[in-house]
Amino acid sequence: MKLTGKKTLITGAASGIGEAIALNFAEAGAEVWAVDKNAEALASLATKAAEKNLKLRTVCLDVSDVSACRGMAQEFHRQESQGLDVLVNNAGIGAVGTVLETEVADLDRLYEINVRAPYLLSQLFLPAMIARKSGCIINIASIGGIVGLSNRAAYCTTKFAVVGLTKAMALDHAAAQVRVNCICPARVETPFVAARLKEYPDPEKAYREMSATQPIGRMGRPEEIAAAAAYLADDGAAFITGSALVIDGGLSAGK
Repeated sequence: MKLTGKKTLITGAASGIGEAIALNFAEAGAEVWAVDKNAEALASLATKAAEKNLKLRTVCLDVSDVSACRGMAQEFHRQESQGLDVLVNNAGIGAVGTVLETEVADLDRLYEINVRAPYLLSQLFLPAMIARKSGCIINIASIGGIVGLSNRAAYCTTKFAVVGLTKAMALDHAAAQVRVNCICPARVETPFVAARLKEYPDPEKAYREMSATQPIGRMGRPEEIAAAAAYLADDGAAFITGSALVIDGGLSAGK
């Protein structure tokens, strides 16, 4: 994909899917603002980008901090008078449990990161896109926003909300030529998943079981999600808006 010169902001950009998207976009010519709350991981990302001479700057920020998000957007617009071309709302967290096992406080925390942050950041960057009649927003949802997943009540609640937000925004802003889509991956091999696997009594068995969940027989790879995001951001996808792109190795095919 060619993203030459596109001003792009990616949240949750320091590891996993976010890191893959940040590096993919920068390699395609985009000018990337990589946002994450993990300063150490951001420094590692900056090193990787510098080694490849890519245009990428890092911003240490917790997307659940409304004031900080507003300040970051103001700084972006101060430096980039034409506004943002591509917003990738990737930051997200999960939780295991049924409704009976998940505290309301846990649901609130998931909502802050998974739903409120994309909502707020879209509010902050949409006006300039609308004024310019050009822009693209990509929300990273989940297969858990398309089909129900057992023992993931709060997580599915928020990811279904992301899919709904995507479709509503796509309709609201299509006339202004602002496209809004989301990507719905199944399990992806990320550092987060690797860390969770270590918590199992038999990590290798857990890995095999997680891989077998997808009919294709493996988990997804971050670079595969990044490639899909690059496609949606590219001008070649100009007729695509309001879509939930499922990348799940066939998991939802029979549902």
